[in-house]
Amino acid sequence: MLIVNGGCAHLYPSLQVRIRCANPVCNDYDLCVPCFANGLTSRDHDPQTHSYSVIEQHSIPIYTKDWGADEEMLLLEGAEVYGLGSWADIADHIGGYRTKEEVRDHYIKTYIESSKFPLAERADPKDTSLLEEVPREKFQARKKRRIEERKEAAKTAPPAAPKQKPTASVPACHEVQGYMPGRMEFETEFANEAEEAVQHMQFDPGDGINTRTGEVEPEMELKMVVMDIYNARLTSRAERKKVIFEHGLLEYRKNAAHDKKRTKEERDLLTKAKPFARMMNHADFNDLTQGLEYEHNLRQAISQLQDWRQMRIGDLKSGEKYESEKQTRAQRPAPTGTFDRLAGVRPSKPAPPIETPSATTALIAPELPERLKVQQIPPTPAISTMKGPLTNGTSNTHNLPTKDANSKPQYSIVPLSGMPPLKLTHENAMDLHLLTKEEAELCSVLRIMPKPYLVIKEGLIKEAMKTGGGLKRKVAREVCKIDVTKSGRIFDFFVHSGWIQKA
Repeated sequence: MLIVNGGCAHLYPSLQVRIRCANPVCNDYDLCVPCFANGLTSRDHDPQTHSYSVIEQHSIPIYTKDWGADEEMLLLEGAEVYGLGSWADIADHIGGYRTKEEVRDHYIKTYIESSKFPLAERADPKDTSLLEEVPREKFQARKKRRIEERKEAAKTAPPAAPKQKPTASVPACHEVQGYMPGRMEFETEFANEAEEAVQHMQFDPGDGINTRTGEVEPEMELKMVVMDIYNARLTSRAERKKVIFEHGLLEYRKNAAHDKKRTKEERDLLTKAKPFARMMNHADFNDLTQGLEYEHNLRQAISQLQDWRQMRIGDLKSGEKYESEKQTRAQRPAPTGTFDRLAGVRPSKPAPPIETPSATTALIAPELPERLKVQQIPPTPAISTMKGPLTNGTSNTHNLPTKDANSKPQYSIVPLSGMPPLKLTHENAMDLHLLTKEEAELCSVLRIMPKPYLVIKEGLIKEAMKTGGGLKRKVAREVCKIDVTKSGRIFDFFVHSGWIQKA
């Protein structure tokens, strides 16, 4: 054994049983048990005449019931050697099959959350309450049992994956170039030159106050102004980082994949809405953008339906067929004549790209009427006898199966006595295209123009909705505010069409 002034050179005082010389000549002179048994000596130590005392192992609880003093010392030593945060290395340094999670939680609970930080809660040397509650023999028996159980569990556990070197926090280790994930910083920050104004600034005790007048010197005022500017730039930098982290902008590949699924108009709309992200959280911003996209798709669907109306398309299936044929015609090359001199040199017009189905397509799909889905009617080809555009008065029963449509008798309108029918054309009735064939016949017999009829229709349906769809003839007469005979004919027509029910 190598003997030095303080005893054995290989001896770790807290982990081994040792013999300490009690003679005043030998100050803190410790020997291990083998050296003491062999009678080894150095300098003033005389094993034959000097008295001694046995120092036992420090495996006793001092801060918590399940951690000994030796483990506490190894924990602090490992934190000093490997640095706080390297819990796996610190756990290996402590030994005893301690896990990194166990070591981390113990350090945070015992030291960080202590009311006597940075000391532990039971840091007073006179506090021996834990030792009295858990004696040395009981604590060591628990420790031995714990080590044996974890040792057996480690033998039966599947082989762990080999340790990999952690990713260094450098600008090149993230999908966003220049971002350092370990430090949560960027290589080039916002206002990156802000630190240059304060890097050589010094504040010494007593500086900045004139000893004669007691006022702040102009140089100190200038320094404080510069510090305020620097702090404002740091605040702006932190706010921008908060937006980046809140909205997940560092997940570049994921965001790019979502962006590819959007149309060009939706991407432009999202770009215009991005300034609002600075004042909203991620959930609210998603609701805003989804609402804007839905509004955009609705506007596109309405515009397309209006185009179909101008082209005299009366149902959604015909509109879908029209769009497919329109796209086919657009992809067809322009014909060239036989005697066209520029036919050989004229560049062919590139075919427009095929548009992928978007959310707008779902809003003009043939399955648009939701009432049919609620009633769970099997889909059948819609039989449309209308040659004009889809009108405001067309009910959802227009697309019902033929059996239901034929089983319902046609409503016969009784003409007014002594009054010939009114001849309605698109010249004298601008809103005639908004009516169905039956409604147009009703207006002609009752001598009512289409626009007043639509107002009466809207009023009756709104009044019927207030009472669950039912309406009395007297109430209908009050809503119509026209001749009693005409209001009665209109009421009977609505009941026959199924728009309202007779109460």
